[in-house]
Amino acid sequence: MVMSTSVKSDRLKKRFEKWDVDGNGLIEKSDYEAEAHRIIKAFDEDPSSPQARALIDAYISMFEFLATKAGVGANGSMTEDQFLSVVEAQVFAEGDAGFNRVIRPTVAAMVGLCDIDGDGEVSPSEFRKWLEAIGVDASSAVEAFRTIDTSGNGTLTVDELVAAVRAYHFGTLDVPLLGH
Repeated sequence: MVMSTSVKSDRLKKRFEKWDVDGNGLIEKSDYEAEAHRIIKAFDEDPSSPQARALIDAYISMFEFLATKAGVGANGSMTEDQFLSVVEAQVFAEGDAGFNRVIRPTVAAMVGLCDIDGDGEVSPSEFRKWLEAIGVDASSAVEAFRTIDTSGNGTLTVDELVAAVRAYHFGTLDVPLLGH
């Protein structure tokens, strides 16, 4: 896959801005927690439900892993440059292994949150709700769903969704599944 460095960098900078909830130019654990809580609220989920707790835990774990690898510690703060560098080294440079280690738990938790029928996969209506919950225009949900559904079976698996997050960051898909 050909990687567009400028697209990748631009999309990561947008991710940093989105996750810098308090706008102080740093991302902290509280920013990741706030993002998880915003998504949970958008899904109208009880914050104490197992699905909501799984999403909060996934976001916190993702932050702690990246912050530790960035050298600021699990309770530290990352600047934009630190965030860009650590994601490049721990996610992008590692390919599928990096995405599976860092991104997959959060995607799996999102699937758990929006999987209303409990089949472990995301239906078209659940996908639309996912996009709406993360603040993405859902008008292109049907087309995006078809693109991400590489098996063509009418549902999205965690594997297909992790691949879609990767494709978004490498500039080959325009659907930001973790928000934009």
